[in-house]
Amino acid sequence: MAEAMQVELVSADRSVWSGEARQVNARTTEGDLGVMSDHTPVMSVLVPGVVEVIEPDDVSFQAAVAEGFISVADNRVSVLSESITLRDEIDIEEARAELAAAEDDLQMRRAIAKIHAAGHTV
Repeated sequence: MAEAMQVELVSADRSVWSGEARQVNARTTEGDLGVMSDHTPVMSVLVPGVVEVIEPDDVSFQAAVAEGFISVADNRVSVLSESITLRDEIDIEEARAELAAAEDDLQMRRAIAKIHAAGHTV
């Protein structure tokens, strides 16, 4: 089993989650990124999407993230984004309303990320 890493999810207005995980999956401008312990240091730009965190006991959770950054170094992963919403914080009807009202591609991708993180399809 992979060694645990320290992970933090931080949005512009709050620290969303901090703890240990054995894997973090995120979507970047370069493609999907999966991080486990002893990963090579990297800093990449996040695109709106879903970040998955798999804790040491194999419990996983998802969060919708807007654009931001992911930083990996020394078994620490930092996800920094303008907005991060944990799956259990997402109101699916509100997310669908945001998608219907989206005026540009970025707003649309943010709303779709929330819908996917909530376990629904568009």
